Amino acid sequence: MSETINQLLFGWYPYLCIAVFLGGSLLRFDREQYTWRSGSSQLLRRKQLTWGSNLFHVGILIIFLGHFVGLLTPIAVFDFLGMGHGVKQMMAIVIGGIAGIACLVGITLLVHRRLFDARIRNTSSFGDIAVLLLLYVQLLLGLATIPVSLQHLDGGEMLKFMTWAQGIVTLQPGVASLVADVNPIFKLHLFLGMTIFLVFPFTRLVHVWSAPIWYLGRRGYQVVRTRSRLGRPPRVTRRSRRAAPCRRNNSHGLCVPCASVDSPARDGERERRGDFA
Repeated sequence: MSETINQLLFGWYPYLCIAVFLGGSLLRFDREQYTWRSGSSQLLRRKQLTWGSNLFHVGILIIFLGHFVGLLTPIAVFDFLGMGHGVKQMMAIVIGGIAGIACLVGITLLVHRRLFDARIRNTSSFGDIAVLLLLYVQLLLGLATIPVSLQHLDGGEMLKFMTWAQGIVTLQPGVASLVADVNPIFKLHLFLGMTIFLVFPFTRLVHVWSAPIWYLGRRGYQVVRTRSRLGRPPRVTRRSRRAAPCRRNNSHGLCVPCASVDSPARDGERERRGDFA
């Protein structure tokens, strides 16, 4: 029974998560583009958002890149660079631990802000709160693996995860057995991480696909407007009236420039209409 469950969770479940992650993101972008947004609540309350958002995003980007490079880089590359598995394990503990603590502080601020501010809580959907709590639990599990990893400084456990992840990507059969005997906290961390990919297309996390990294190479520009003329109609003077062609197109027989300034013709017309009475 345990072997069957292990095969379901770490042999078949990863492919379900990858299929939904990629296919669901593509379908949502094609059919629900108006929902493709981060749903920022900055206008409701900026307090805690600056520190919380920056710490969370910087920390989680470092963690994601560390997992991506650490798990999917072929072992032969590290051997070619002369980096042993023990060195790689220690780098993951130190760098991942620092980034994890920064991310934990940031997401704690975001969770407190989301749950305890009445306006933000009332405008938040179930998915907004659920995915934030899911990331929070996943982060706690990741930090909880550090004491266990300190007991395997030879890098043997990390080597198992690297072989398992690369076997999943390359469609190798039987890779689930590689993680059958690892510590349960690692299994929980792996399972919850795959679940985040499963729910990814149905939450605000889709804005990750639209990260504006192209802004770094974009040429800057500045729009300059004349403040004194903004929103005002052009002023007609006697000089502009003389320069403009006279076309009689109003009910009083005066051209538009002549009708917009004081002139003898306009005064005579006003006197005939009794405006000076």
